Amino acid sequence: MGCGIPLFVIKWDSSVAVGVSKQDIREQIWDHMESQNLADFPRPVHHRIPNFKGSYLACQNIKDLDVFARTQEVKVDPDKPLEGVRLLALQSNKTLLVPTPRLRTGLFNKITPPPGATKDILRKCATSQGVRNCSVPIGLDSRVLVDLVVVGSVAVSEKGWRIGKGEGYADLEYAMMVSMGAVSTETPVVTIVHDCQVVDIPEELLEEHDITVDYILTPTRVIATGCERPQPMGITWSKISREMMEKIPVLRSLRAREQQAGKDVTLQGEHQHLPEPGRQQAVRLSAGRRPPDTPGPEASSMAAARGSPSGEGAPLAADVYVGNLPRDARVSDLKRALRELGSVPLRLTWQGPRRRAFLRYPDSAAAQQAVSCLQGLRLGTDTLRVALARQQRDK
Repeated sequence: MGCGIPLFVIKWDSSVAVGVSKQDIREQIWDHMESQNLADFPRPVHHRIPNFKGSYLACQNIKDLDVFARTQEVKVDPDKPLEGVRLLALQSNKTLLVPTPRLRTGLFNKITPPPGATKDILRKCATSQGVRNCSVPIGLDSRVLVDLVVVGSVAVSEKGWRIGKGEGYADLEYAMMVSMGAVSTETPVVTIVHDCQVVDIPEELLEEHDITVDYILTPTRVIATGCERPQPMGITWSKISREMMEKIPVLRSLRAREQQAGKDVTLQGEHQHLPEPGRQQAVRLSAGRRPPDTPGPEASSMAAARGSPSGEGAPLAADVYVGNLPRDARVSDLKRALRELGSVPLRLTWQGPRRRAFLRYPDSAAAQQAVSCLQGLRLGTDTLRVALARQQRDK
């Protein structure tokens, strides 16, 4: 299938490549697909992973890959041109995981068609509407082992270099999967594109957090890239801004986990800080009454609770106040939310009739990280109030 794209767009030789940016390549691909009427709904394709005429045919080529035949769990991005792969995964009775849009409510949703679903129902489940209506969220503590990753692209090279739409979500999703142990260096990555999206990409444009692809599927070709460039080894926290942390709650949860594991989680623009020695990891979650030696309600000084018995140099435990609990909330509801966000405390003190709870963490740094992670947490229709207990008392 000829796409008629000019040679100078496909081939970035040494004289043309100087000064070429990822955005230059994106703009030329988007402009070409629109001008040549190769694009399909939704249009215009600018600033999107472009859907194209023949995307369903390109998706069918994944049936020819042994890696798809062997896979049990497949993660497929929610982009429109990948709809055919999502449908094939459901028809093949594979576990289909789809990232939540812009990672606003978590990392994955598992598509769960109703029992005895017909092909028409499965087709609806594979659409963006099906992702919203026929799925359940997957928490960070869920045992997810992804056998195959399918991503959308704006441009890709036969060497396996990939350019997305510029927002970094596919790269971040992959890094997050590495951090939670859902993928390994052996997990293959596939992309589905139009033939005209296969272009030469200067290697100097690649960054350490960019994912590469092992297979490229177009309406006319199946390309095994043989790419040997290593995939990202996890989240590069120095590339993550505070703004991104605020927008993506699950990112805050992963950061708290990695910080407790002693990893450097310094964000973009922050001064590097070394993890404290002897950091205890929160391992026990239990509900119980507030100890008799702790002062009452929000005026509690639980944030500076007694430290461990190992000596004066041991870190002091710190507590987090959680308020505005729904009147019908149960302690199990809060426990479940804490597990899914990766903010399991050492102890949970439940005061349901007073619509509040206290969470104890091993030290003030862990408590502060939990406060950041739990901001915006909702139980039912109520948004909870979360703060360090001492700060809450001072208020």
